[in-house]
Amino acid sequence: MESERTSIRGTDQETKRLIESGTAVLGIELGSTRIKACLIAPEGVSLATGSSEWESRLVDGHWTYGIGDVWSGVAGAVADLRRQVQDAYDAELTSLASLGVSGMMHGYLAFDSDDQLLVPFRTWRDTTTARSAAELTQLLDINIPMRWTVAHLYQAILDREEHVAGVDYLTTLAGYVHWQLTGEKVLGIGDASGMFPVDPQTGDFDAERLAKFDSRLGGTPLRRSLRSLLPRVMSAGTRAGTLTARGAELLDPSGALRPGTTLCPPEGDAGTGMVATNSVRPRTGNVSVGTSIFAMVVLERPVEALHTEIDLVATPDGATVAMVHCNNGADELRRWVSLFKQAAVALGGQHSIADDDAFRVLLSAAEDSAADADGIVIFNNIAGEPVTGLVDGLPLMVRSPGSQLNLGNLMRAQVYSVFASLAIGMEVLGGEGVEIDSLNAHGGIFRTAGIAQRFLAAAAGTPTVVSESAGDGGAWGIALLAAYLDHADKPLAQFLDCAVFSGTWTHTVTPTPSDMAGFRSFLDRYRRGLPVEAAAAELLS
Repeated sequence: MESERTSIRGTDQETKRLIESGTAVLGIELGSTRIKACLIAPEGVSLATGSSEWESRLVDGHWTYGIGDVWSGVAGAVADLRRQVQDAYDAELTSLASLGVSGMMHGYLAFDSDDQLLVPFRTWRDTTTARSAAELTQLLDINIPMRWTVAHLYQAILDREEHVAGVDYLTTLAGYVHWQLTGEKVLGIGDASGMFPVDPQTGDFDAERLAKFDSRLGGTPLRRSLRSLLPRVMSAGTRAGTLTARGAELLDPSGALRPGTTLCPPEGDAGTGMVATNSVRPRTGNVSVGTSIFAMVVLERPVEALHTEIDLVATPDGATVAMVHCNNGADELRRWVSLFKQAAVALGGQHSIADDDAFRVLLSAAEDSAADADGIVIFNNIAGEPVTGLVDGLPLMVRSPGSQLNLGNLMRAQVYSVFASLAIGMEVLGGEGVEIDSLNAHGGIFRTAGIAQRFLAAAAGTPTVVSESAGDGGAWGIALLAAYLDHADKPLAQFLDCAVFSGTWTHTVTPTPSDMAGFRSFLDRYRRGLPVEAAAAELLS
């Protein structure tokens, strides 16, 4: 669904001149199911987008993507973007003012001294690091989630994996792509904070905790200090390298795109989501819904206690953020929508149904359903879920014999399940006295107006805001960070307020007592059913 931001920008001739003069800005994000390229004007207006699809695979017990798929996917997204630019504006994209790369946070990309990948990419979705995460949380006195890079590294050490002795460099997906495009081993502070804890005072990895980690390495194959293996940390607004000739060829094998473009620091999808929703000030927060789901809340003050449900990370300009991350977001819902599309085609003789149309029809059915989904409980766990203590995932639907199994109740339960684990984690933030003025929501599920936003408001118990850019996501967010390079004389929040969001349409939904009570009833059954989900995953996987 195209937003008004995309279509309203002077004339096509003005846009053609802007693009061909090399003043447009490009953002690329490698998400869990799509790689997206977003071209914007310097003031943030989206001009065109391109995308390609990819999917993780479970190989030898690890969730992974092929490194070759990274580059075919990136090149495919850029090629699609160039076609859109040609078709819409009769313009050829050959040069850019600036460029940024974003990607899924966390995970494990380990390279040797010859820049060769030592083991296949292990993604944030892996739950094979429970022992290392627990030991490091105790050692460092801060929550170290299973998906963080340092947890993957330490688990490999504990498991005596042969590759550990050869580790020369560790980075994230965004950091890897940026490195290949520029030759620079750097990382934005938001993405870096998902590798190892950062110190908000220094804007770098926490030196005291690095020393504690190194003290554990005696007698292990890892002979170098952890800091020497990690990228250089950079804050938003800092110039982080230049697109090389090789990098330009990786982005655009046709050779049309010229080298020389300046890049901003590579960032994680959580940070670019915060930028895309203008949620970088204290007391603001955002919820990003995709394959995973997570909430990011910018803190006014430090969280006092250690909670395994809360990760302490950073905004792209270094402010401390409480993150509630759940491995299972809207992926299972997407599969159910695909099933209903197949059924509709089989019954109605249609050749195809657009995803947006299918989501609109199916989610709208939930509008007049029972507030608690009439006893239907759905566990959307394709992967394990640390927030609820589930080691493995197995999608599961249960209902009482008296439940009315209709489309509305089923779809309400499906959407509630997307937000259930997140709500459990958000309760911990509430117990810490963290105050949120509103939550800004983004992700494809919010392209269908109203329903998902309304149910998220009920789950979070706070007003929820969706803007016209809610479906644009992190590719637009990293493009904004690239555009910010020319405005770094002012704070990031001020740039976003004044240059980007000053005229943006938003829609706010306040939770109703009925929806809140219905969700709480659903969540109570969901909690009581967690042992059933755990047993099913153990016995049937």
